[in-house]
Amino acid sequence: MHRVFVTGIGVISALGDNVASNHRALVSGDCGLSKAELVKTKYADLLHFGEVKVENETLIQRFSINDKGITRTSLLALQACNEAISDAALSQQQIASFDTALIVANTVGGMCLTDELFNDSNTKTEGSPFLASYDNGSVTLFLQQRYGIKGVCNTINTACSSSANAIMYGARLIQHGIVKRAIVGGADSLAKFTINGFNSLGILSSEFCRPFDETRNGLNLAEGAGFLILEAESDVKNKKVYAELTGYANTNDAYHASTLSPEGEGAYQAMTLALAKAILSPEKIGFINTHGTGTENNDLVESVALKRVFQTVPAFASSKSKIGHSLGASGGIEAVFSLLAMNHQEVYPSLHFESAIPETGLIPVLKTHSANISHVMCNSFGFGGNCSSLVFSKV
Repeated sequence: MHRVFVTGIGVISALGDNVASNHRALVSGDCGLSKAELVKTKYADLLHFGEVKVENETLIQRFSINDKGITRTSLLALQACNEAISDAALSQQQIASFDTALIVANTVGGMCLTDELFNDSNTKTEGSPFLASYDNGSVTLFLQQRYGIKGVCNTINTACSSSANAIMYGARLIQHGIVKRAIVGGADSLAKFTINGFNSLGILSSEFCRPFDETRNGLNLAEGAGFLILEAESDVKNKKVYAELTGYANTNDAYHASTLSPEGEGAYQAMTLALAKAILSPEKIGFINTHGTGTENNDLVESVALKRVFQTVPAFASSKSKIGHSLGASGGIEAVFSLLAMNHQEVYPSLHFESAIPETGLIPVLKTHSANISHVMCNSFGFGGNCSSLVFSKV
């Protein structure tokens, strides 16, 4: 089994459109949540969102794109993917090699262009440029064509654990010698479809979300993209390395379509199995980037699971208090944040927290501070009980 290392990272979120700007905002404890300015929705002035304040046209011009049917999801993915590839110094020959895989996660896909496709279907007979973009795999296909990738390509959609599972899939391809490197991560954009859908579930907050707070009342939807470059040990000599991906696990408690089991069985198993794969005891984890959505069920269940796994729960925080919940992109973005924490030996705060959940009493990190981190865990828990945990280790 080949060891897997992270040699490149890229991110775009409500905190900024590259790794450097996101890192500065994390250290400063900035909040990227705001009222929507770019997405067209009747909830723009009623809810807070983790909106990327970069217009589509800016990204289109930046990358000289002529495809009229291009989606915002693909544009966000391209921004983060480009940065990760550049960071890892991958050559075009390496990218196009059959030894390179592309695994992309998303949940929105081209649904951000539902209105445009609907309008075309009622006014045109020759088809619509938005039709091909509407497919869930359109982001993967766009990146595949853009970079000329010939190796394994796949799309992962397991709701909010999608990006974490894309990272796992890429790692497994490398470990089993199928590829030498994998471009992995995810992207999602804000869209009426998901805004209206989550609103119908009654879990969107009109305030800033408050992960792990006693008075938490819902999440803030977001958009963005996060990508990692994974490479086999044989290919990382003399290269900058952020971490080794030592552990990962995906479980499913099959408790409910949109709710985790009260005992946190799926979350517990994901963390426990990820630690076992990394051959680590729980006390070795220096920081946990929790799923932490700010919803009543998730935060209580994750807290219960954390206390089951860790005799003393290590420092933890939710990135979603700063950037919102970017659905299928969240695992990729938060993996980047976790790597930044370990590489800079610092932890970043959960925002808007006031009082602990009475049942568990856990308090997240409340301000940026230095820390001794050799291993970091990143949790992503999705609808249907699809729970994933990643463990990155310092090299």
